[in-house]
Amino acid sequence: MGRYLLRRLLINIPVLISVTIIIFTLTELAPGDVTDFFINPELEMTPADMEQLRIRLGLDAPAPVRYLRWLNQVLHGNLGYRFKNGDDVAWIIGRRLQATLILIGAALLFGTLLGIALGVFTALRQYSLWDFTLTGLSFVGISMPAFISGIFGLYFFSVRLKLFPSGGMWTIGQGRSVGDLLYHLVLPAGTLSLAYIATYMRYTRFSMLEVIRQDYITTARAKGLPEHIVILRHALRNAILPVVTIIGLSIPNLVVGAVFIETIYSWPGMGSLYLDAVLSRDYPLIMGINLVSAVVILTANLLTDIFYSVVDPRIRYDEESSRG
Repeated sequence: MGRYLLRRLLINIPVLISVTIIIFTLTELAPGDVTDFFINPELEMTPADMEQLRIRLGLDAPAPVRYLRWLNQVLHGNLGYRFKNGDDVAWIIGRRLQATLILIGAALLFGTLLGIALGVFTALRQYSLWDFTLTGLSFVGISMPAFISGIFGLYFFSVRLKLFPSGGMWTIGQGRSVGDLLYHLVLPAGTLSLAYIATYMRYTRFSMLEVIRQDYITTARAKGLPEHIVILRHALRNAILPVVTIIGLSIPNLVVGAVFIETIYSWPGMGSLYLDAVLSRDYPLIMGINLVSAVVILTANLLTDIFYSVVDPRIRYDEESSRG
């Protein structure tokens, strides 16, 4: 297990370096000049003033030199300072990242638990009314983008029914508590997880239908094992392997969807921060957010690989034997 984990960590190093190159290159190719944001129309700025501004922002050096400077800062744990107000980028992202991780984690938890549970439920009731109904609803969930489900959820459950707050992470004027956080979290996390509930349900249903027809399931039932033992210990353990892969692959889309949900529900995460960075052409903050997002995704993929190897130890054994 240790060798398998070490190999996965080493694979991520060149991937992360490639990510830094892509992030810096895309930022460089963005249209416009960052100094345009700092031009005051009421004051006359000479070319010399503009050049001094570029020097102060560190934009006077060639692109390769600026990339190496930025990479050196990143390796030392420094993501730079905002062009807009000089705030430390790492500190700002760290403050906002917690809220985003709570939202993404809750949405992933909702999507995984409900999706797998509904997938098993429909697979065991194939061609029933429940199966047709939930399968039809899953098509709606899969085809609905996060910003659409977020708007519908805000309108019906907050504006019309007034069951949940329309935005924010805490109730203003009250002490912060876990209950208040969950009360504000249900609606944004629930709407963000709709597409993933539908996706995981369909994959779980298909995988379960394949597994429950296998001979070893018939043998387990013939031995007189209780049905819940056959389903949970034998069928679901093998059927969940493809679903774990899909969960890992869906995490990047989950991060993107969180940006829209945070904007709709005024959730104080990285989504609104990223929007502010783009509007102000705050390149250090844009690159910092993209880099942290990439690290989160790579970490999630690594955890997915580890979980996959725990569920099916043959994977890591096959890799070690092939190298041996």
